[in-house]
Amino acid sequence: MTVKPDWLRVKAPQWERVGNIKEILRDLSLNTVCEEASCPNIGECFNAGTATFLIMGPACTRACPYCDIDFDKKPQALDPTEPTRLAEAVRRMRLNHVVITSVNRDDLPDGGASQFVRCIQEIRQVSPHTTIEVLIPDLCGNWEALEIILTAQPEVLNHNTETIPRLYRRVRPQGDYQRTLELLERSRQIAPWVYTKSGIMVGLGETDAEIRACMQDLRAVDCDILTIGQYLQPSSKHLQVNNFIHPDLFANWQAFGEELGFLQVVSSPLTRSSYHAEQVRELMQRYPRVKG
Repeated sequence: MTVKPDWLRVKAPQWERVGNIKEILRDLSLNTVCEEASCPNIGECFNAGTATFLIMGPACTRACPYCDIDFDKKPQALDPTEPTRLAEAVRRMRLNHVVITSVNRDDLPDGGASQFVRCIQEIRQVSPHTTIEVLIPDLCGNWEALEIILTAQPEVLNHNTETIPRLYRRVRPQGDYQRTLELLERSRQIAPWVYTKSGIMVGLGETDAEIRACMQDLRAVDCDILTIGQYLQPSSKHLQVNNFIHPDLFANWQAFGEELGFLQVVSSPLTRSSYHAEQVRELMQRYPRVKG
C-alpha cells in the first residue's frame, strides 16, 4: 500500500468519548458506517458525539472494489426493531443532526425504502427537532421507492456519485453514472424543498478536467451540496490508490464548485460523505425552503 503524505494524518481520538459512543451503539446493537467502512474521521466525529448510522446491514449485496463493507449475496432479513433502536440512540446521544445510510439491498423489492421511512418516523417521534439526512443507494432505479423515502420528508437526500464516468465500470461495476444523476434530478422534482447532496472520491486516476465536468453534471441536475475527498485503500484486497491529491487542488475544486452555484462544497483530503454533516443546519437557515 502506498505511503500516505503528511496531510492525511489524523489526530488520535479521545478514546473516552469514543468509548461512550461505542457503548451506546453496542448496547443497542447498531452499526455505523464510521466503523464498518473504516472512516479516518471516526475519532473526530465520535468525539463530537455524531455518527452515521448504517441500517439494513452489516453486509451489502454489492461488492464494490473500493468499499470496506462486507459482501453477501443473501443478507439477513430486515430487523423490525432497528428503527426503534436507532431512534433511541439519537435520543441518548442528543443529536441535533443525524445521518442514516444503508448497505445496498438489491434483494428487496423497494431497495429498503420502507426501512428508511420507518427510521425517519421513529426519530421524529422521540426527537422532533433533530434534522435528518439520508444517504441512500441507487435503488436500482426504482423511482417509486425514491418517492416513498422523500414522502417521509428528510431534510437532506444524499446519493454519492463516487467517481467520474470513465472509471465507473472499474470502481462501481453495478452502478450507473447516468442513473445517479437521474436519482438526484428526480429528487429535486419530487420534493423541491429537500436539499440534495452528492460525493466524489478522488485519487483513482481521474483528471482535473474530469472532476470539473462531473461537478458541472451535478449542478446541471440542481444538486445543492457536494463533498470531495481522497480515496484511501482499506486493505490490500481493495482498489489501489492511484495518486494522493494535494490540499491545494481540493481548495481549487471548492472554489470552482462555489462558482458553479453549489450551496455548500466540502473539499479536503479527509472529507467523507457525512463529514461535518451537522453544518447543514446552518445552511438551512441561510437558504430556507418551505416543505410541501
